[in-house]
Formats: sequence, structure tokens, C-alpha cells
Amino acid sequence: MSKDYYNILGVDKKASTEDIKRQFRKLAHKYHPDKSGGDEAKFKEINEAYQVLSDDKKRSEYDMYGNVFSGGQRPGGGFGGFGNEGFDFSGAGGGQGFEFDLGDIFGDIFGSGGRTKRGRDISVDIEISFEESIFGTDRKLLINKVGACDTCQGKGAEPGSKLKTCTVCNGKGKIRETRRSFIGSVVVNSVCHTCHGKGEIPEKACTTCSGLGVLKKNEEIKIKVPPGIESGEMIRFSGKGEAIPDGQAGDLYVKIRVEPHKFWKRDGSDLKMDLNIKLTDALLGSSYTIKTLEGDDLKLKIPAGISFGEVLRVKDKGVPIDSKRRGHLLIRIIINTPQKLNKKAQKLVEELREEGV
Repeated sequence: MSKDYYNILGVDKKASTEDIKRQFRKLAHKYHPDKSGGDEAKFKEINEAYQVLSDDKKRSEYDMYGNVFSGGQRPGGGFGGFGNEGFDFSGAGGGQGFEFDLGDIFGDIFGSGGRTKRGRDISVDIEISFEESIFGTDRKLLINKVGACDTCQGKGAEPGSKLKTCTVCNGKGKIRETRRSFIGSVVVNSVCHTCHGKGEIPEKACTTCSGLGVLKKNEEIKIKVPPGIESGEMIRFSGKGEAIPDGQAGDLYVKIRVEPHKFWKRDGSDLKMDLNIKLTDALLGSSYTIKTLEGDDLKLKIPAGISFGEVLRVKDKGVPIDSKRRGHLLIRIIINTPQKLNKKAQKLVEELREEGV
């Protein structure tokens, strides 16, 4: 049964790539298995949908084939019928048997026909400052993972060693075996486990990775955290997960935790803070200097007669929305009322009361 990837991500079929990315981040954060209340099955389903809809080519195929397309499956495959792929019925009947390819059959049945093997995905958490979350930052992560061997560059051959024809499959990459069954003789084609389907093997295997092409190691990965990211959001870095012999590397998922700021708080694309002012400044008006996240001094004018809780807005100094737009600064006024007055101050306040203030 095919899956509705648009429904899984909760987006419209006309959604932009940016909308799909934003919704994926939201759902990945909600259902991540490392989070309390997470759902691993749902997380994998969301990731599967995102892999297709975030790729223009895969999305186009999915939109074109509709119910037939499923995660890269060829039209004609799936449980609905084998489409005669991988079978040779010309010799069937009369005890002559027939031939089929295990890779084709299982690819058609399980929707993995021709699909490249993928390494394991990796998930890590990092903490960034409030300022870094607003303006973006670059980070270097040291991750212990299965990666391509640096000595042989993932080829499995000792440097300088030539490739020779695999003697097990005679360079075909597949092994033919004839097996007897209740329906007669069956010729099975399977991938050669010696050369992994390549048809060639190195004359001398890499001594660092024992010819596997991959090994466990510490790897430094440079990542870019985009401006405006929020705490709990997750960033996907394609191909930065674990490597696998003769396959495609998995993905790296980086979950962001933002340190709280001493004064500023985020509200969507706006930044909010409370500013304490004196009672006399509220009555007569004044100006205060506040520090922006860029470290600049911003002179804020306090109008005379301002009320407790009133919010002053400074335009275009908040969170970056895109390369041209930013949110605003919202400063809520807190008026400090004196707890005790000396005799002189008390007399002045009484005079104000007599004036009806």
C-alpha cells in the first residue's frame, strides 16, 4: 500500500521546498525517539517522506506515478504484481526449470529495486548561545562513527595496488547457482559476496581497513547553523552519517538547544525584554540606553506619561526573517515605585497630589 507523503508531513501538494523543510523540522522535533514521548516509527515515516519531497527529482516521480511510486520503487513493482521482471519463463515447464535474480525479485516485492544501500543515520545534540541562534554560526563537531578509510579513500585497496578480476564470479559481479526444488531446477543469481557485485577485487587489500573501505574513527565535521533557528529544532546534513561498504552514507541530524539570554526573550521573529524605569522618568519622560544583540548601544526615548506595561517597538532589529527582513524589538516598560520616601520627597508627592496628579 502506497503512502501519502504530503499527508504524512501535513503539507499541501503545492507546498514549497522551504515549507516542506520547515514542517519536517517541526515534526522531527516532536517525534524524535530520543525525546520524551517520541515515536521512532513515526520519526522514520516522517524522514522517509522528507527524503522524497525535499528532492526535486524524487518528488516529480512521486507526483507523476502517484500510488505506484513508493520510496524509489520502479513502476510495475510492488505487491500488486512482479511485472515479469527478473523471471525467465522460457524454459519453464516439462521439468526444464527457470531462472530468476534474487535482487530483482526482492527489489520488486519490497520496493527496493535498484535502491542504493544506506549507512546508519546519526543524531547529536549541541548547545549554542542565544546570539548564535539569532544570527547563525559555524561549528566543528568531532564524531566517532563508521566512515570512509582515509588510507584507501573507501576503495578497499592498498594504495598502488591494482584491481584484478574476481575469480569467484569471473568478473560478472553475480553468482549463478542451480538448485533443485519441487518445481524443478531453479537457477538463482545473487550478488557476489567477494567483490560485492563489482566484478573486481584489489590485488592487495588495504591493511588499514582490511579491505572493507570503511572503519570506525573520529571525524571532524563542519556544520552551518542557519540564522533564526529555535531551541529544539533539528538540522539534517545529507551524507554526513555513517558510511557503508558499496553504499551511500547516512545522514547527520543535529538537534539544537539554545541557551537562555539574560535579558532578551524570543517571540517568533521579535525579541522582547523588560525595561525598569524610575517613576519620575515615566512622568516627565527620559531616555535610556540598551544593548542590542549585536553589542551596539541603542538610545531609547521614553515619552512623558508612559504607562506601566506599555510596549515600545524598535523596528527591524529583531530576528532575521530572510536576507532583507527582520523582526522587531519589543520593550515592555516596568515602572519602579519607591517603597520608602524621605520627608522631602514625601512633601513633593503630596504637593503633586494637591495638584491632582
